[in-house]
Amino acid sequence: MKIHDVQEFRSVRAQWGKKLLILGHYYIPDETIALTDRQGDSLALSQIAAADETCEAIIFCGVHFMAETADILANSPEKLAKRDGKRIPVILSSMTSGCPMADMANMAEVTECWNRLGELVNTEDILPVTYVNSSAEIKAFCGRHGGVVCTSGNARRVLEWALKQKSRILFLPDQHLGRNTALEMGIPREQIVMWKKVEGALPENIKNAKIILWEGFCPVHNQMDAQKAAELKTENPNAKLIVHPECVQELVCQSESAGSTAFIIKEIQNAQSGDRFIIGTESHLVERLKNEYPELSIQHLGKPHPCEDMARNTPESLFSALEQLENDTLENLVSVPNEIAKDARIALENMLNLG
Repeated sequence: MKIHDVQEFRSVRAQWGKKLLILGHYYIPDETIALTDRQGDSLALSQIAAADETCEAIIFCGVHFMAETADILANSPEKLAKRDGKRIPVILSSMTSGCPMADMANMAEVTECWNRLGELVNTEDILPVTYVNSSAEIKAFCGRHGGVVCTSGNARRVLEWALKQKSRILFLPDQHLGRNTALEMGIPREQIVMWKKVEGALPENIKNAKIILWEGFCPVHNQMDAQKAAELKTENPNAKLIVHPECVQELVCQSESAGSTAFIIKEIQNAQSGDRFIIGTESHLVERLKNEYPELSIQHLGKPHPCEDMARNTPESLFSALEQLENDTLENLVSVPNEIAKDARIALENMLNLG
């Protein structure tokens, strides 16, 4: 079968009922998110995938690592046992939707880093923490070493927990979230060091470090400019500057508040008519907030910054994903090998158990 338009999509989707769960990340285009069942940031969608006990298939409108996470949680041994071994297929809306940040940390590089760190310090006293924006393999690496996953919404709570387990953290792959969170916690700058994966050189002060940062970043948030934020604040001093913690530390310091996508949305939801905002995050979300809250003044921090990978989740790609379920072709199936999923699940469950 071939789905040609939204009306036909809704008709086919209705036939699936609760057997199908369509998840959409906040950064996908408006016309696609309108067709999803549940929307959220990485943490919310992870929790939804873990909790749902009625669906028989998931279509994920997001990027690859998110579909991996959904597969790992939805097909845990406990859930498979309840379903007599039947797996829930997780279909990614667009197989070309990756995450450049996640790609900045691969197993070969992280393993080399871990081995090199062992030349100066005892790696038994390092807990690896990975941002959810990472591959299943990196999550599995963390799980094998007793580590944990975090999101931008719970990073501080996770890091505080991690430092109760071990005296040092290797934070993967986003340097900005790691640095911003550590400084917010009051960790001195001299105890936050960067692992330079290109140079491969051990930082001189590694023995005194509490936080060892990986040299990764989000291309969207990394290009948001602190100088531009200062200019906009000068032009509009009554506007509240809100940014995502994946932004550079200089910009986060300038902001009135910094937080996850869900945090930013809540700030806007709780605003009063006439309030003014400058928002530094992905532009699909900023535009959606501008349209949903016309009584507020909302502007982008600088020029709009869309996530190109999220933008690939078009209605047409979602139509195709549903067609695959209807035809049982499953070309966009995302399935994490059991040996990787087992260890990755440890790191994910360590996060989910923190609440």
